[in-house]
Amino acid sequence: MAIEGLFNFRDTGGMPLNGGGTTRTGVLYRSAALNALTDTGLTQLADSPIGVIADFRTPVEQQMAPDRVPDSRPFRVASLSLLEGALPQPAVGADGAVAPESFSAVLAQLPTLGELYLSMLAHGAETFAELARLVAASKDDEPTAVLVHCTAGKDRTGIAVALLLDTAGAERDAIVADYASSQQNLAGPWAEGMITMLTSLGITVTDALRTLVTQTPPAAIEQALSWLDSEHGGSAGYLASGGLTDAELDALRGRLSA
Repeated sequence: MAIEGLFNFRDTGGMPLNGGGTTRTGVLYRSAALNALTDTGLTQLADSPIGVIADFRTPVEQQMAPDRVPDSRPFRVASLSLLEGALPQPAVGADGAVAPESFSAVLAQLPTLGELYLSMLAHGAETFAELARLVAASKDDEPTAVLVHCTAGKDRTGIAVALLLDTAGAERDAIVADYASSQQNLAGPWAEGMITMLTSLGITVTDALRTLVTQTPPAAIEQALSWLDSEHGGSAGYLASGGLTDAELDALRGRLSA
């Protein structure tokens, strides 16, 4: 399935499970923000099994690039704001201008992707558990599949999808490969547009910043998965720490396992 104007979009179904089988198609989708959907894309989204849109962006991000959602049928939009993963905002003066030294201060504090993910996990268990509930509550007989996104669909979305797939028992190699594929999906117009936006603001795009904004190195998600294993005994334990019950965990696994 393709949706015109939607970057980094894919179904997470078809991944091999430990012990056999695959993850189910038509249940959990992931993408970048929906702000660039064309009219054709809106029709395609309305014709899809998707009925729930989970948005990890902050209110500022949502205001800067509002999602386009079809009005031809109901969609549930769940705002699951996560600050970690949002591009840091420099200070703005009384005249509305951003001082160059403010950019320098922000860039000097940028974490690596792995560090960003660990911070995200340290503070986001309840938010990720809420996403898990949305997926667990989806049904086959009505359009209630979940599309989860942030801005690029690679960091907050990448961690969220890895958590759910790992809980369902997907093979780790497949989880890492799905995460890493975002880099190629975003290459070209999307990535070039982000770099152009940064340079237009007077920001020097270093290799570290380019990685943070446009890339998905496997080592970053592997670091996150290792942290989940060491701190919570795996992704299921982590989601339970965020309030997901045993019954909800079972329902999640049932929805994601073919």
